[in-house]
Amino acid sequence: MKFIDNRGITDPHINLALEEYALRSLPPDDDYLLFYINEPSIIIGKNQNTAEEINAGYVAANGIHVVRRLSGGGAVYHDLGNLSFSFITNDDGRSFHNFRKFTEPVAAALKEMGVQAEVTGRNDIQVGERKISGNAQYAAKGRMFSHGTLLFNSDLDRVQLALKVSAEKIRSKGIKSVRSRVANITEFLPEPMTIAEFRERLMRFLFGPSGVREYPLSDEDWSKIEELADRRYRSWDWNYGKSPAANFRNIRRFEGAGTLEVRFNLEKGRIRGAVFYGDFFGTRDAAELAGRFAGIPYDRGHVAEVLEEVDLTPYFGLVGKETFLDFLFDLSPLPAT
Repeated sequence: MKFIDNRGITDPHINLALEEYALRSLPPDDDYLLFYINEPSIIIGKNQNTAEEINAGYVAANGIHVVRRLSGGGAVYHDLGNLSFSFITNDDGRSFHNFRKFTEPVAAALKEMGVQAEVTGRNDIQVGERKISGNAQYAAKGRMFSHGTLLFNSDLDRVQLALKVSAEKIRSKGIKSVRSRVANITEFLPEPMTIAEFRERLMRFLFGPSGVREYPLSDEDWSKIEELADRRYRSWDWNYGKSPAANFRNIRRFEGAGTLEVRFNLEKGRIRGAVFYGDFFGTRDAAELAGRFAGIPYDRGHVAEVLEEVDLTPYFGLVGKETFLDFLFDLSPLPAT
């Protein structure tokens, strides 16, 4: 196994591109280990609907990146207190879905540091009832990666603010909230250390007595990684447009306007239809406003552009535009029929 140095880059677009590039382009006769730390980001699972997973208003207000990854599984929040790891290997027919092959060495390293970590369920690492790591996998053309998060010293309050987590998922785990379910590794360390020291100890344990061997990336490699980051991971079509079709709604009472309900039909990240209901009084038909949204990407910037030239008062009464935008981006999925 060889180590890939990501040069301390915290841009999630680059780090996910580096991981994909290593999977597809580095010599397949070796295994690789990659570590990376991302600045505040939501990393969306490949098969998820982005709009359903994020609190768009909070994400926009706090400059949080939203990036879709290649692997399946659920959305996760990354920040500078989260260390991600990725094992890149051959897909030998016995490793994909075998999360324990990759998580047990990590749990063993944590135990060596005094953290009583255990591999639990399908793809988690926990200390007692508290989750400190979730994992996912991806395979293509005989190669695969198994990657995961390690909550070292993350802002756990932001996890709950940035993500929309299914109430059903929380109920199924018998707990009250996301915040109560997860924990930072620093809570369990017998002695303090920085995340850099933590990464170094983890790496030394995983490589063992033979020591760390590095795979040097060339300038040409980095140029191709940058190109992949631009082409895929910075692309709206990838991060939002890959979302499956879904129907969403929100309902809220506005002082001076009454109760307002919006329903959006989204397809490939774009608004295919919108409709407003409620007990508001308007001199103009709200269907006219709804029609302005048809075909545009469902993101705050594009919707805000539509509203720049719109006076909302004739449609709904006294509703401020920023408040209205918050309303449009605090949606819940409608149940399937």
